[in-house]
Amino acid sequence: MTLPGETRKIELSALSCCYSAFLFFLLLVGLKAVLVTMASREEITVYEDEVRSRYSYLEKMTDLVAVWEVALSDGIHKIEFEHGTTSGKRVVYVDGKEEIRKEWMFKLVGKETFTVGVAKTKATINIDAVGGFAYEYTLEINGKSLKKYMENRSKTTNTWVLSLGGTDYRIVLEKDTMDVWCNGKKIETAGEFVEDGTETHFSVGDHSCYIKAVSSGKRKEGIIHTLIVDDREIPEALE
Repeated sequence: MTLPGETRKIELSALSCCYSAFLFFLLLVGLKAVLVTMASREEITVYEDEVRSRYSYLEKMTDLVAVWEVALSDGIHKIEFEHGTTSGKRVVYVDGKEEIRKEWMFKLVGKETFTVGVAKTKATINIDAVGGFAYEYTLEINGKSLKKYMENRSKTTNTWVLSLGGTDYRIVLEKDTMDVWCNGKKIETAGEFVEDGTETHFSVGDHSCYIKAVSSGKRKEGIIHTLIVDDREIPEALE
């Protein structure tokens, strides 16, 4: 048998439990709303950054109008040119490094001059209009078109590409000076006269090398240069 006072205590206890459960429910709902709001903001932020990043990338790719590769004694250099045909922006990159940046150029045609490589070889990008809003971009090296420069270079240099001990090497001989370059650096050499010509000796790592120069016996061919590494002839590379 339950007494009236005990009944009231039970009712108050039940109401207290219900009230506590209700407060706990509100707390959970509020926490969930806060988490959802935070997550939504985070998602929006990531999305905006992603769009901004993609827009910047597309904008850069849109302005990239020309890419050239130039083979010099110290290596093969990559030249990239950005030209904003609405803003007049001009940006020149050499091997990924920004060399020239000009913003808001009112004159859309013209030229940009800079240097390439260790020897500071002069390079010029010409911008010419070819009708309407179309433009032509040409690269000059030492005052010659890239094609003519490379043709002339093939007559004045020899290039060999080889692998020694798992390392790749690019060896270049400048015929007019007899300078030898290996992987972008001019190396020390020692020349000597032999019975049928000359030999230019040097070392690559622990390997003994020399370039032998002999007459071809033909006026048009001139002197023939051959690279010998560890008593093995290396075929010449065409660039």
